[in-house]
Amino acid sequence: MKKLGLSIDDFLSHGFNLRANLASFLEINQQELDNRLKTGLQDLASLHPGGFKNSDASEFYEDKVGDAHLIDLASWHLNSSTYIADTLRLQEKFATGHVLDFGGGIGTHALAASALENVEHVWFVDLNPQNRNFVKQRAKELGVDELISVHRDLDSIVEMVSFDTVICLDVLEHIADPSRQLKIFLKHLKPNAIALFNWYFYKGENNQYPFHFDDPLMIERFFLTLQKDFVEVFHPFLITTRAYKPMKKI
Repeated sequence: MKKLGLSIDDFLSHGFNLRANLASFLEINQQELDNRLKTGLQDLASLHPGGFKNSDASEFYEDKVGDAHLIDLASWHLNSSTYIADTLRLQEKFATGHVLDFGGGIGTHALAASALENVEHVWFVDLNPQNRNFVKQRAKELGVDELISVHRDLDSIVEMVSFDTVICLDVLEHIADPSRQLKIFLKHLKPNAIALFNWYFYKGENNQYPFHFDDPLMIERFFLTLQKDFVEVFHPFLITTRAYKPMKKI
């Protein structure tokens, strides 16, 4: 590891100082933060307009959710730290070179990747300006700001770099056309690159995830694209995240 404070043990202990970072960023005290963390998912879901059109997804995450997305993600990472730690172990196993953290949220994976010996640079992408500003602040406080660049979208960086690793976790179910996103990744991956993906195309039994897309035809197209363009790479971790490499053309 290049930097202290960003090991998996550090994450399990304090989430890379997440509570303190978030309270400072939001300018609230720890008690108020803990109260908000308890209702993070419900508060985010309550902002959802209900009838979610495909074209509304970007606007929702960029303009509507504000800091509610930060709170929801922080709650998830703190309360599911054992699961998240295994995704960090998976990243540690495969991440090299130039790493794209797409839809990187609160920056857990970008921060951890920046500290890996085989990683040169991390390109963090997220639509939500609050998320981006928070990750910039966290990276500076943790001493890895020179190793992480923060961007709204891929358009500003794809001309600059091809990626050795793509991290796209808990994101694809929020995209109206995830098959198209896979094609975009494929275009900008090096031939021997590794992509780490997971997905949850499900709104929940009680519609607790109204911001997830779950159209059956969309899901079928996604899996057909995945099977056509990527080859799964075995890993030993008992988690829903999977590793892939681009399909070589014969």
